[in-house]
Amino acid sequence: MKSVLQNSKECIICGNPKVHEHHIFFGTANRDKSEEYGLKVCLCPKHHNMSNEGVHFNRELDLALKIMAQKHYEKYIGTREQFRREFGKSWL
Repeated sequence: MKSVLQNSKECIICGNPKVHEHHIFFGTANRDKSEEYGLKVCLCPKHHNMSNEGVHFNRELDLALKIMAQKHYEKYIGTREQFRREFGKSWL
């Protein structure tokens, strides 16, 4: 997995080495853009989709990851307006 947001293959939340790949922006087009820009992270099953604490059920965690990814995009890839055009909206 190529991620620009983390170097290790462990859960970005708890450090568990058993992980799933999570594309921060979803939907067919946005998932492809997440892949293209490396806007993805490793999450353990608990923090991905196997509990209420998982990103797919926890809005606060979902937003925190989206904000982290957008900040990276704006610092290293493009402007906020370019981000809006790419992903449909801004989370900042």
